[in-house]
Amino acid sequence: MNPGAWVHREPRMNPTHATGFATGLAMNPRCPFCIGIRSIEMRLHVSKGDGFGFGVYGALQFVEAAQYWNGKECPANKQFASLCDPSFVHIAMTLDLEYLRGSIAAVNSINHHASCPDNIFFHFIAAEFDPANPRLLNQIVRSTLPSLKLKIYIFREDKVINLISSSIREALENPLNFAKIYLGDILDSCVGRVIYLDSDILLVNDIRVLWNTKLTNTRVIGAPEYCHANFTNYFTLAF
Repeated sequence: MNPGAWVHREPRMNPTHATGFATGLAMNPRCPFCIGIRSIEMRLHVSKGDGFGFGVYGALQFVEAAQYWNGKECPANKQFASLCDPSFVHIAMTLDLEYLRGSIAAVNSINHHASCPDNIFFHFIAAEFDPANPRLLNQIVRSTLPSLKLKIYIFREDKVINLISSSIREALENPLNFAKIYLGDILDSCVGRVIYLDSDILLVNDIRVLWNTKLTNTRVIGAPEYCHANFTNYFTLAF
């Protein structure tokens, strides 16, 4: 499958330029799913007594995104179905304050192009020591995408912090980048299949088609080959 038909990858941006970029996209009528990344910078003063323990300038408040509805051909699910519902398409993404705009835009693009958006369940993995704690991130996502089915998991960075070697790009040394390796341990046991997506992509096709792609023989993982990556550097016959 050609990954170019599925994903548009956004360039990494300097955080000082991100607000103008996000607002511009939000006002673009040719980009209906971008309304979810329109943001307003604000100052939060949150005392530790209320459970958040977070007070920082530049926290994000997003415009509420449009709600998308299932088509008639979609599998039925209950309004408050558990995440183990077999009709769900499961998507896992990391969630942190630095790339929150990208995550919101990615989720909105998935829903915009999905034939059955109400049958998508999002699993967000947040770092234990992110400047915005998981509870605050949960509040921001739910206020922006109130109809979204989601669960937030906490990733303990001490699992990998001492295993990471230095990289050419400092951003790649973020322990949260390695959370995808531990999805089998992090997610609920009833989730037997999941699509992992980076937070800097926009989907331009129905996620269910990708979900229905079969992995042949004994293969348990699939990934698109792009940027001339040689996957034999990472996976061998022994692993």
